[in-house]
Amino acid sequence: QGQLVETGGSLVRPGDSLRLSCTASGNAKTAIAWFRQAPGKEREPVSCISSTDHISYYLDSGRGRFAISRDNAKNTVYLQMNNLTPEDTAVYYCAARGYLCSPTRIAYSTWGQGTQVTVSS
Repeated sequence: QGQLVETGGSLVRPGDSLRLSCTASGNAKTAIAWFRQAPGKEREPVSCISSTDHISYYLDSGRGRFAISRDNAKNTVYLQMNNLTPEDTAVYYCAARGYLCSPTRIAYSTWGQGTQVTVSS
């Protein structure tokens, strides 16, 4: 698996929307997950899309607000986040593994550098 680069993090206000991108340098279609880590907290899984585009959502607070998708032509996976709250403030990471999704951090062998999302009024 190649490298992963996340982009799209920003400072936004509560209620705003944001779309994060995770672009892979390799051509292989793998499972890509989004995790996030808030200050002083453990890194937690948000969502994942498998190599066959099966989608899993792990974050209860994100259900109905977050959506993951993939653009195969661009080797990019997106995380659309709507109605953001200050509790969504975190560094968001994408990670890759073979074919199937997993909510477990150690299951992923390749990680991006992270992108900061700050939600504040």
